[in-house]
Amino acid sequence: MSESKPPTPTPGDTYKGWLFKWTNYIKGYQRRWFVLSNGLLSYYRTQAEMGHTCRGTINLATANIAVEDSCNFVISNGGAQTYHLKANSEVERQRWITALELAKAKAVDMQANSDDSGDECPAVPPTSGQGGGCRNSEVQSTLRTLNSKVEDLTTCNDLIVKHGSALQRSLSELEAIRVGGDMGEKIRQVTERATLFRITSNAMINACRDFLSLAQTHSKRWQKALQVERDQRIRLEETLEQLAKQHNHLERAFRGATVLPSSFSNPALGSKGGASGKGDASDEDDDNEFFDAMEDPAEFITVPADPKYHKRSGSNVSGLSSEIGMDDQSVNFDELSLASNPESPQPLELEPVRQRRTRIPDKPNYYLNLWSIMKNCIGKELSKIPMPVNFNEPLSMLQRLSEDLEYYELLDKAAKCQSSLEQMCYVAAFTVSSYSTTVHRTGKPFNPLLGETFELDRLRECGYRSLCEQVSHHPPAAAHHAFSEKGWSLRQEITLASKFRGKYLSIMPLGSIQCLFDKSNNHYSWKKVTTTVHNIIVGKLWIDQSGEIDVVNHRTGDRCHLKFAPYSYFSRDVPRKVTGVVTDKEGKAHYVLSGTWDEKMEFSRVMQSSKGENGTEGKQRTVYQTLKAKEIWTKNPLPEGADNMYFFSSLALTLNEPEDGVAPTDSRRRPDQRLMEDGRWDEANAEKQRLEEKQRTTRREREREAVKAASSPEEAEAGETGTEASEVSDETSHGPSHPHYLSAHQDNYQALWFEKLDDPVSGEVLHVYKGGYWEAKDQGSWDICPDIF
Repeated sequence: MSESKPPTPTPGDTYKGWLFKWTNYIKGYQRRWFVLSNGLLSYYRTQAEMGHTCRGTINLATANIAVEDSCNFVISNGGAQTYHLKANSEVERQRWITALELAKAKAVDMQANSDDSGDECPAVPPTSGQGGGCRNSEVQSTLRTLNSKVEDLTTCNDLIVKHGSALQRSLSELEAIRVGGDMGEKIRQVTERATLFRITSNAMINACRDFLSLAQTHSKRWQKALQVERDQRIRLEETLEQLAKQHNHLERAFRGATVLPSSFSNPALGSKGGASGKGDASDEDDDNEFFDAMEDPAEFITVPADPKYHKRSGSNVSGLSSEIGMDDQSVNFDELSLASNPESPQPLELEPVRQRRTRIPDKPNYYLNLWSIMKNCIGKELSKIPMPVNFNEPLSMLQRLSEDLEYYELLDKAAKCQSSLEQMCYVAAFTVSSYSTTVHRTGKPFNPLLGETFELDRLRECGYRSLCEQVSHHPPAAAHHAFSEKGWSLRQEITLASKFRGKYLSIMPLGSIQCLFDKSNNHYSWKKVTTTVHNIIVGKLWIDQSGEIDVVNHRTGDRCHLKFAPYSYFSRDVPRKVTGVVTDKEGKAHYVLSGTWDEKMEFSRVMQSSKGENGTEGKQRTVYQTLKAKEIWTKNPLPEGADNMYFFSSLALTLNEPEDGVAPTDSRRRPDQRLMEDGRWDEANAEKQRLEEKQRTTRREREREAVKAASSPEEAEAGETGTEASEVSDETSHGPSHPHYLSAHQDNYQALWFEKLDDPVSGEVLHVYKGGYWEAKDQGSWDICPDIF
């Protein structure tokens, strides 16, 4: 069982051999290969693992070694690591004890010598045990010495002030006396005080010299120790990140290599996974898996469908246009719908289109501490926090809203689908695709001014037109309308509610998005999920999307439930994961969608579903047998140099490009945004303050007009009070439910291109496009547009 070893190993030897290590109460002791070298005890599952995988290491310099009985002994470093070990015999145990004690003594001596070497620092600073106590004692002694020197400096400073004042008084008296008998006495006093001042000054200089010498003596050593700690922390962070990536890669590779039975006679296997064997094939590290408390178990599981389903025709499944298109060797998903659509458009003659820009000026490298601004804004609404342009990106919120159309082709394909369930897959993919542009976009868009608009005219290139208008300032709300020649229209009214919580910033979009298709009269609606910006205080900013979306077809009752999983560092799932199930009005599942909101989405046809065993939290999970997954959406690659251009996509680079004929209120004409894009940030900040003050002045004038229009003196008095209060805060004196607040902030402003209508779907009052904008553009008539810039 064990290898032959000399009775008393020398301290410098490497000692190796088999020992039994306690793992847990299920597996008990497991045989492991241990290696003792350079004061470190490491173990491996087998000897072959020594070249690549170490299962654990303990530093003997800070460890305690205790013997339990004839064969058992324990090695612990104070609670963080404890190894319960058992040798094959008492003789073997004694050999290991001797070798461990010798190695520990040598490690402690090496550490003590390193501590006494002055400027040199140990490669691995001790954290506990005898070495840590020596280091702590030395630091405390140095601190006491430095404190005594500081006290000496304080005493000398007090004496200098005292004697200096006395010397000054004596000099003043010397100037005031007359030449006479008392002249000699005064001169003697001045001489004595000058001598005391000189002695005290010399003492001060000597104390300063001693303090400086002592500080210089330890400064180099402390700097090296600090650098070692920093390097070690960086190595640990890199190692942890590498381990997380390797773990994620191995999980994905394992899932890809796992083959489940096609008939799936035992669905419970899908929820439990394969059972691990006992013995050398397993280790205690496999049993101690840690998961975030916030991680939710998967709601459903997908497995390959029985091969018989691949040979079926589409007649046995209702509500679907074709079954052949889902086969492994079939044509693409959307090509079937196109082939079966007799009204598919014929190729048109190509017309020259405008060449859009592909670059903007690089982002300047201006440093500004975000925490210095945000620390006084915890709990406040984001729209009420005055922010310099240093934290912005040169786009307005209206332009960011228009970026939802980056993947308009998904709606073009959806408009050609014969089946509402197929169409639902494309609409759901379009919903997910709107978040793909946010993964690296940590810059804050400009808050639009009230009445600001943005048009996105891509009729010749892409077949659609889009218009946004800021219809409310507090709360900030934007209305959006887009229509396409391909037979679809999109409308939304989004109000952003945001809260800064110190470590992170939560942005909750309120309002619904609706998509209508002309040919089928299908009417879809959904809402957006919560966006969270992490590491506001320290670290690199990163963005996550989390929550659930229900895409509903109000004509047929079809529904797609999408779940955006929040990012978890210890999760076994891929980051930014999105899953969804498309069901009909009866609740029967027809398609399963999966992917990530920053890369791609896939869908697969459900052939059969069954209930599996309860998950980790008692929730019963559904098992779907599906055909091979097909890709429905893939993110476009970012343009070259995007990291220097705010991580803009190809569409985003063109949104702020100057265009002729747009409205005077268009975001492209906003001066502070244009100055920021050109890299003139100081001028942009000044212009931003000017525009905000102009908007506040316009709002106060509008409120005064509302006060004058009040029908009773009581309302006028309340209005005047509200006007004065609004100069300080928009909502301090009157909350959103106050009658005058509603009058001054909502009813008194009429949007130019949108009107309020009752939405029969949501039951809310929404701003709907009333027409006239594109006709005004064709005529070049913008007389009704206000002067907001």
